[in-house]
Amino acid sequence: MKSLQEVENEIVENFSLYDEWLDKYEYLIDLGKNLEPYPEENKTEDRLIKGCQSRVWLDARMEDGKLYFSADSDAIITKGIISLLISVYSGRTPQEIAGSDFSFISRIGLKENLSPTRANGLVSMIETIKKTALDNLE
Repeated sequence: MKSLQEVENEIVENFSLYDEWLDKYEYLIDLGKNLEPYPEENKTEDRLIKGCQSRVWLDARMEDGKLYFSADSDAIITKGIISLLISVYSGRTPQEIAGSDFSFISRIGLKENLSPTRANGLVSMIETIKKTALDNLE
């Protein structure tokens, strides 16, 4: 498995292939389309990420000392954002996630190129993933 740093660098590299933010949004939308199907019965209030304008559901399970995330959203760009975060952090130890500074988000310029409400949602997604990791530290 690639290191967290390697995966983050790959994402930065992938985003740098596109000059325009419109193309980067298309890339995010494609990431969302590749998200594993999320069971309808898991779309419950307790799985909703608070602070997102769109509805984003997040599940985490601990297996062999690693956290695995699944998610869905009712908005296509938001679905791409949560898909991006899952692609980086799913399958990592709680220590790796808790120790991450999520700096690749700044390096690709994502937060600055989102509407204020989407940027707040991004922060809420990051906080939820980090809190899940902290709650599962041994």
